Amino acid sequence: MKNVEKTITGNVDPDVLDYTVGDDPILDRELVKWDAAGTAAHVTMLSRLKLPKGVPPVVTPAEATKVRRELAVVVKEFAAGKFEIREADQDVHMAVERRLTETLGDLGKKIHTGRSRNDQVAVDVRLHIKDQLLALEGEVAALADALIAFGKRHALLPLVGRTHLQPAMPSSVGVWASGHAEMILDQVANLEAAYVINDRCPLGSAAGYGVPLPLDRKLTSALLGFACPLHNVFGASMARGEDEAALLSALAQLMAVLSRLAEDLILFSMPEFAYFRLPREYCTGSSIMPQKYNPDVLELVRSKAAIVLGLQTAALSQLHAMPGGYNRDLQDSKGLYMKGLSVTRTTLRILAKVVDGVSVDEAKLRAGFIPGVFATDAALRQVAAGVPWREAYHDVRDHLERLETEDADKAVRAKRHLGATNGLDWNLYRRRIAALRADVAKRRRAFSAKITALLG
Repeated sequence: MKNVEKTITGNVDPDVLDYTVGDDPILDRELVKWDAAGTAAHVTMLSRLKLPKGVPPVVTPAEATKVRRELAVVVKEFAAGKFEIREADQDVHMAVERRLTETLGDLGKKIHTGRSRNDQVAVDVRLHIKDQLLALEGEVAALADALIAFGKRHALLPLVGRTHLQPAMPSSVGVWASGHAEMILDQVANLEAAYVINDRCPLGSAAGYGVPLPLDRKLTSALLGFACPLHNVFGASMARGEDEAALLSALAQLMAVLSRLAEDLILFSMPEFAYFRLPREYCTGSSIMPQKYNPDVLELVRSKAAIVLGLQTAALSQLHAMPGGYNRDLQDSKGLYMKGLSVTRTTLRILAKVVDGVSVDEAKLRAGFIPGVFATDAALRQVAAGVPWREAYHDVRDHLERLETEDADKAVRAKRHLGATNGLDWNLYRRRIAALRADVAKRRRAFSAKITALLG
């Protein structure tokens, strides 16, 4: 007989087991709480099945209570480092079932009735993503808040606006900071789209084809705090991977926006600009050049943005030629989305710290204003005197030597229309950030209450 290793689902060649298990025992550490919650909801539903008269219950209400109590113990023990996922378990689902069987005997063997690891992992992932997305949106609010605070402190401080990296028109630090904040806040729409896609419960779809039991899928969905069940059982199975890809798409777009902020901070803190000074505690030195304070953390933001974009591409590439129904390829989507979440959340927190510590050099900012920056203003003064715009434009363009450096503060204050240097609605940003924080807090409280009710 060939050398095999015994698992809860059968005997497997050790090399095959190692290959198929992959990183699950490590990655699934993120899912222990959520697997326990999903199992608690499932056994609660099993205890309430409306079975034909004379058919014994799969699980009694008293037994369901025992299971939920034991699941709460598993969560606590895991937090204390006393519960582990073994390679022979293959994943968190079998580890939890093994533990319940060890402590509850035959009752532990009943908990998988009417479900598959397919819908089990799908619900774990969705619970985990829901929790992570709400935390991430809170971190978006924190970074936007740091940028708005920085911009408000220097609201009308002149800053040369640039296009193609060349001096263009008078702008301000306030416009620069709030512009980045607004783009970051706008990404919440993409995150919310991913949240809505994720906020549907796949539990009860089993292997994608349902089971001949009167499962109450609406009940398990409600117990876990989802908006509703994924209706079609086959669609619920295929949604695995699609859900993770949608999340990674939103994360990639957010990271692209964060990368542009990082690039601006790198450029404007260069000695050739020196508009901004980065906090030294967030810069690294050189092993050979004592004078160096390098913006490594900001350079890594650019790299991390590329990584998340790559994770999105990998997730979509997994799906593009996959047949309907569950396929083991989807196992690898777990590591992709977890990495994307980790990188994006860390980046948000790091950038908030950096922005909070940035200082400005007013002299350098004002020194950046050269005559050409005021070319458009000069042409518009001719328009105010009755000259058609295109004539004024060509007159200034043909006589650039006549331009002089003007009062940058006056130029900044002259732009009073909506969203311009002297037309920024700082309260609008404050309200947006406050509303986002309040909404996230409300949803987190509601979600936490659902999980707490299941696990005590």
